[in-house]
This record gives sequence, structure tokens and C-alpha cells, in this order.
Amino acid sequence: MSPALSREHARSAYEGFVTRLRDRAEALPKRLRQVADFALSHPDDMALLTAAQVAQRAGVQASTLVRFAQALDFSGFSELQQVFRARLRQQFPDYRERIESLRGEGAAGPDMARVLLEGFVAASRNSLAQLEASVIHTDIDRATDLLAGAQSIVLVGARRMFPVVSYLAYAFGKLGIRAVLVDQIAGLGAEQAFVARADDVLLAVSCAPYTPEIIDIAADAHRRGVPVIALTDGPLSPLARNCLLWLEVQEADYGAFRSMAATFALAMTLAVATAEKAQADD
Repeated sequence: MSPALSREHARSAYEGFVTRLRDRAEALPKRLRQVADFALSHPDDMALLTAAQVAQRAGVQASTLVRFAQALDFSGFSELQQVFRARLRQQFPDYRERIESLRGEGAAGPDMARVLLEGFVAASRNSLAQLEASVIHTDIDRATDLLAGAQSIVLVGARRMFPVVSYLAYAFGKLGIRAVLVDQIAGLGAEQAFVARADDVLLAVSCAPYTPEIIDIAADAHRRGVPVIALTDGPLSPLARNCLLWLEVQEADYGAFRSMAATFALAMTLAVATAEKAQADD
């Protein structure tokens, strides 16, 4: 099986699991729903941890994992875990594999710089075109209404999405909007985000492979009644399940290196539109 086909198979198997789970979620007993919430919020843990570790983190018995898997037509937890492992392995190759992929696409030799630049520019164009075609403008209006009316905006993102929330902290500051950047220094992200109250807004940014800490922070804020706005990559995202409003942004990739162009364009739109509305309200 070619890498492309293998990647597509892994994606369809995982999406099939999520679709099946959502179709059956209401009929699941409480403990199985608890496993379901953990699986959607922590797919990397489902792939990498042992059954005992998953059970401990999900707050259930190991036998509950088996019952959960069988309720979704798997023979047991091991078979279910293979779906998560395939998703992680095929969708998100490590950086050495990505470099090898680029070499296979001709990004080597004397023309390497030109080929790479053309590839990354094309991916950025595709990302921006997808954003223009799919964005729901009324959702952006609603998001900026919420942000403009907030006492403070708490910004949460990590890994490749940390530059996005860092930019938003900079832009909001320059535009006179009170914002708090959760930088997670010393692993204190949850404690930093706990400052958010019902008259604030927590803006969370995460795309696959989702950062568990960000998912947990957003879910906790949502439970506490804090309005949560999520920038994420689609309805299957665990962020989309724990927010008041989510905005979809999908990035094209070149050699498995994903563009950030659409995410930054959406972030800039939110920052400037929020400042305009806040000024109009003064």
C-alpha cells in the first residue's frame, strides 16, 4: 500500500469511528460516554498509552475500555487502539519522513530553494482559497461581537499554534484590547487560564494533532460558564465539542509541512474587527 493510500485509509478509519461514536453516543452508559469523551479529546493518548494508563486517565476500569470498544463493533481495545495508532502514524509523519517526502517531490539538488518556495507558496494559496470558500461570515461577526464585549480575552494555544495566539496578544495589545496570553511557563497553563470568568472570552486555537492541554483548558472553561471561541480544523475536533462557537480553518500542506497562512489571516481578521467594534461601542 502506498503512503498516500495508507494515509487515506487511516483517516477514513478514524473518521468512521468518530461518526459511529456520535451516532451511538446518546445510547451509551455513563462510563462508556466518559471513555468516549476522553478518546475524542486525547486521541494521541489513545494511540500511545497502555490500556491501564488510558483507563487511569479516563477515570474508568480497564474492562470498561473493552466494553467501549465492543459497543462500537471492535473485538476489543487492542483493535480500537490500532485505529488511533494508524491515524497518528500516517497523518503526522516525523520531520525526517517529511524531508524524505519532499526529496521525493523534487525538492533537492541545485533548484531546491526554488522548488521549496513554490511548493510552500502554492500550499498557502490553497489554504487561503479554502478559507475564502468555506468561511461563514456570520460566525466571524458573532465571534467578534463576543470578543469586543469581553472584559478580557484569554488566549490559549500551543506548539505550532502558539505563534498564532502570540500574534493575537500582540495585536490586541496594540489595538487597546485587554488580552491575557497563556504561555504555560512551568506547566501552569491550566492555572493561568483559570483567571477567565463569565464576562471574559477564552479564545483557543488547536488543530490536529490536538494538544491535550489546550483541549482540557477549553473544556474546563466551558464547564465553568466561560464563553469559549475555538479556531480549529473541523467538526470532528474535540475543541468543537467544548465551546460556544467554533471557526473552521484548514491548512493545505506541502510535503506534510502545513501552511499557516489561513490561520493567520483569520486571526488578523478577528483582531482588527474586534478593535473596530470595541471602538464603536465606546
